[in-house]
Amino acid sequence: MLARRPRDPLQALRRRGQELKLQVDSLVTESQLTGALEPSKRRDIYQRCIQLKQAVDENKNALQKLNKADEVAPVGNYEKRKEEEHSLLEKLSCQLQELAVGISRIEAHSDKEEDDTTEEDEEETEETEETGGEEEESEGDEEESHEQASPTQADIVKYIALGDFSAQQAGDLTFKKGDILHIIEKKPDGWWLAKDAEGAEGLIPRTYLEPYNKEDTRESSEGLKEGSEEDVEVEDETADGAEVKQRTDSHWSAVRKAISEQISTVDVLATMGAIPAGFRPSTLSQLLDEAGNQFRASYFLQPELTTSQLAFRDLVWDAKAGTIMSRASRVSLILTLWSCKMIPLPGTSIQVLSRHVRLCLFDGSKVLSNIHTVRAMWQPKKPKTWTFSPQVTGILPCLLDGDCFIRSNSSTPDLGILFELGISYIRNSTGERGELSCGWVFLKLFNASGVPIPAKTYELFLNGGTPYEKGVEVDPSVSRRAQGSVFRQMISMRRQPQLLVKLRSLNRRSRAMLSLLPETLVGSMCSTHLLIFYRQILGDVLLRDRTNLQSADLISHPVLATFPVLLEQPDVMDALRSSWAEKESTLKRSEKRDKELLKSEFLLVYHDCVLPLLHSTLLPPFRWAEEETEAARWKAIADFLKQSRENEGSLKALLSPDGVHKPFDLSEQTYDFLGEIRKNSA
Repeated sequence: MLARRPRDPLQALRRRGQELKLQVDSLVTESQLTGALEPSKRRDIYQRCIQLKQAVDENKNALQKLNKADEVAPVGNYEKRKEEEHSLLEKLSCQLQELAVGISRIEAHSDKEEDDTTEEDEEETEETEETGGEEEESEGDEEESHEQASPTQADIVKYIALGDFSAQQAGDLTFKKGDILHIIEKKPDGWWLAKDAEGAEGLIPRTYLEPYNKEDTRESSEGLKEGSEEDVEVEDETADGAEVKQRTDSHWSAVRKAISEQISTVDVLATMGAIPAGFRPSTLSQLLDEAGNQFRASYFLQPELTTSQLAFRDLVWDAKAGTIMSRASRVSLILTLWSCKMIPLPGTSIQVLSRHVRLCLFDGSKVLSNIHTVRAMWQPKKPKTWTFSPQVTGILPCLLDGDCFIRSNSSTPDLGILFELGISYIRNSTGERGELSCGWVFLKLFNASGVPIPAKTYELFLNGGTPYEKGVEVDPSVSRRAQGSVFRQMISMRRQPQLLVKLRSLNRRSRAMLSLLPETLVGSMCSTHLLIFYRQILGDVLLRDRTNLQSADLISHPVLATFPVLLEQPDVMDALRSSWAEKESTLKRSEKRDKELLKSEFLLVYHDCVLPLLHSTLLPPFRWAEEETEAARWKAIADFLKQSRENEGSLKALLSPDGVHKPFDLSEQTYDFLGEIRKNSA
C-alpha cells in the first residue's frame, strides 16, 4: 500500500479557508432576515458567528506562523499566495464581527422596547416632578438620565483602574493600573463608555474599576450594585490583570461578551468537546519555555556560591579523598513512576504527539527545583493507561526512565513533589501545536509533625485545572456518575484519573552516589553516573587545578563548557551513555577502581562521541515531540556511532570531506563559571 503523500501546509490552510468562506456565506444568507427571526434563532446565529470567528482567527494565526521552509515541495509565488489567503481570512473576520455587532444591536433594541412598554407610565409621572425630586428616581432609570444629561454634569463620575487593560478590538480603550477614568455611559452589558485624562474615548470592562472618591460617589456605587443585579460574576471580581469573567445571567449574555474577548485555544477545544473540561495549558511547560534556564537541570547542575560570593557553597574539596566532598541533603530518595490510569482521551480533532509526566519540587506556591520530564508509553488497546520503564538499560532512551532521584535541602515544612501529566498535541485543522495538562497532584514529603512520609507505593488521584486552582475535576462527567449506592461510588472511584508512584529509600551505594550531586536536583537514575563524572571534573578544574582561586578568567575546557547542553538534548546523553558503557566493559576490574583513570577515559569518550555530534550539521536542532525531527536525530546519532566503532574512533569521520560541521565558536571551548554558577538564594 502506497504511503499517503503529506499535504503542503499552505495548501491545507487555503483549503480550510475555502471551507470557512462557504460557511460564512451560508451564515450571512441565513441572517439576512435577522430582524424577523425569533430571538432564539437570532441567538443561535450569533453563537455560530462567534464560533466561526474563532475558527477564522485560528487559521489566520496558523498562517502567520507558516514559513516557506515548512513546505514539503517548492511553491511558486509563495508570499503572494500567503498574502492573498491572509486578506481572505481578514475579510471573513470583519464580516463575522459586523454581523455579530448587528445582531447584538437588534437584540439590545428589542430589549429596550420591552423596557419602554413596562416603564411608560412611570416616565409620564416623572416628567411632572420637580428638579429637586430627581434624587428619588429609581436606579433603574440611571442610564436614561445619563443620555438626557450633558456630559459636563456631575453624573460623569471618576473611577480608578485596578489593573492593566489592552484594547481587544476597535472601539476599546487601553488603560493602565491607577489611571483615572471619566465614565460617560454605563452600558448594561458591563462595557462602559469612558474617557481618559488625554481625552481618548472607548469601551472598558467595569470589572477593572472602582469609584475614585468613595464619599462623593457613594450614591453612584450603590446605584451600580442595585442596577446591575443581572451582571453577577462567576467568581469574585479581581484586579491586577484579571480577565473579565463571563456572566451567569444567561448563556446568551456569555456568548455576547465573547465577541470582545480572545478566547484561548484551550477554551475553544473544551467548547467543541475535543478535551475534558479539566484540561488546561501546561503550567510547568510554560515555566520551561518562558523562564529561560531557571527551571532546567543544566542550571541546577552548576555550583552555587556562598552568601559572600567568594567561595562555592555546595562544591567543596575533600583533600583526604582527593575528590569533591559528599554532601547530605534533607531529602534524598528514589521515585519510581509506575503507571497512570483512566486518563481521559482527547477528541479526534487533535493528534497527540507525546504523553509525559513533568515533576519538580514544590511548596504549594513556588517551584523549588528543575522540572524533570519522563515520557510515557501506551498501547492502542488501553489508551487510557500510561506506563513507564522502571529501569532503563541498554539502548532504551533515558527520556523513558521511570526511576528518578529527588534531592532537596529546602527547610520548608510544605515541601513535596508536584506531578503534572501532559500531552503535546497538534490540531488537525490548523496545524497549531501546544501542550495541555491532563491533571496534576501534589505529594507532600513530610507530615504535620515534620516526619518524612513512609517509602511505599502511593495511589494519587489527579486534580483538574492548574496547581493554583482548587476543586477542579479532570473529567466532571465521572463525578456525575458517582451518585447512587455505595457500590456505584466505589466503581466511580476506580474510574477517577490517578497516578501510581513508589518512593524508595536509599541503600548505601545509591546514597553515596547521590551525595556527590547538587543538593537540589531532580533527574533520571540511568544518567546519574554521568552527572557525577561532570561534578568530579568540575571539582578538579575549579578547586584542585586552578593556580589562583581568586581568578575569574575563562577556563579552556570543552567538557565543562558543553556538558550542560546534554541535559536539554537527551538523545545525545543516550549516545554518551551507550559509548561509555561500551568503553567500561573493556576495562579491567582494577582499572574500574582507579578514579583518576576512569575520569581520563571518560574525557576521551566524551571528546570522541559528544563533541562531534553537538557541532555536526547532520544533526537537526532538538525539538520536543516532533516525530520526524526525533527520528532524523536518532538516525544521525546511530550512523555516527556505527562509523566510530568501525573506524575505532571518530577521527576518520571528523577528517572526512563528507562530514560538515558548524563554524567554530569560542563558547565550545571556554567555561565561564562566573556566568554559569548559581547565586545563593538565602
